[in-house]
Amino acid sequence: MSLRTFVGEALTNFPTVAAISPSSRYLATAMLEPLTLAKTRVALELGAGTGAITHVLLDQLPPNATLLAFEINPRFFDCLRRTISDPRVILINSSVENLDSELHRRGIQQVDSVISSLGLAFMPDREREALFQRLSPFLHPKSVFTQYQYIHGLQFVGGRLCRLNLRPLLNRYFSSVQSKIVWLNLPPAFVFTCHAQTL
Repeated sequence: MSLRTFVGEALTNFPTVAAISPSSRYLATAMLEPLTLAKTRVALELGAGTGAITHVLLDQLPPNATLLAFEINPRFFDCLRRTISDPRVILINSSVENLDSELHRRGIQQVDSVISSLGLAFMPDREREALFQRLSPFLHPKSVFTQYQYIHGLQFVGGRLCRLNLRPLLNRYFSSVQSKIVWLNLPPAFVFTCHAQTL
């Protein structure tokens, strides 16, 4: 999918896409670096988009791993189906609101690595909380979760723009939360690394 198509989709459906361009390779590296991918049996990607991070992730996952990739946008999902034929991947064209039922339906009990590109700033508080409440039962003590947030961190609240601080939310569900800035992305982004249990 071309950059023009990605931008066009972002302009027509920005709250769902929540990005103006695909993730850079620098952002993809920063998102995957904290994960123990060599030991990952089950990985979960939330908001796979057009696969900018997915393809890098597949290069690093072991041959016996399973990757469940959620993408709600129909055009992006079609792009993923056309460009990814790896048997390790299960593409799921569904909202993360159905995360728990989709995982249970496929017999998944635990997830080792979670990579999230979801636009959390564009979700209401209750949806953000519900996401982590659904995800938490699938995490074990060594699970690692990564999430990026654009450096401006803006969200709409009551029709007004304000800044979303993700750290308090993440601290409620993870025992360790660290962050760093990736400048070589459009726009620059924070990458949060969250451990289910302090290592």
